[in-house]
Amino acid sequence: MTYDTAATATGHAEHRTDHSGSADPASSRTADVTPTASPEGIGDIVLAGHPAPYPHLRTGGAPTIGRLAAAARAAATALARPALWPRRRGRWQPAPRAARRTAAGRMRVSILVLEPNGFAEIPAESRRSAAVVHLARGRVHMVTVAPDREMQAVQELTGDRARVLGSADDHQLINTGGEPAVVVRVAG
Repeated sequence: MTYDTAATATGHAEHRTDHSGSADPASSRTADVTPTASPEGIGDIVLAGHPAPYPHLRTGGAPTIGRLAAAARAAATALARPALWPRRRGRWQPAPRAARRTAAGRMRVSILVLEPNGFAEIPAESRRSAAVVHLARGRVHMVTVAPDREMQAVQELTGDRARVLGSADDHQLINTGGEPAVVVRVAG
């Protein structure tokens, strides 16, 4: 309800907002013109469902943390057979094709085989991408190290849970078991 209508309904016509001097609100109005709604000029409506024409507004289609974790679990399941493990130990390397097939889109799957009492650093990702680590076999602890090289946290990796890596700190893996450990890393 507009102010004019409310003033007329309550009997207080002296509080009008049009200030035309006329006491009759109907005489001051011109022909009723209803504006037509048009999506022209509203970029959000016109471009709905289409990619943005501006490079800084385009989405890169980066995978979500949930998709990264699901791909890491599937790759760890695919690496259950020791025949698929790489021969080089202690270094991150691209996963075998059977494990990479589980990741779709722009995900990179890498694998690490650690000997008992071995350790390796998890490579840092860029700020725009995320990474997830999942244990395929063995017993591994992840150590989080601050930029000043002070140890912040120690967590055991388990086969039923994927760990999301933060980009501000360094992460190292230590094989604390008696057999070779296999770790899968999925980044996107």
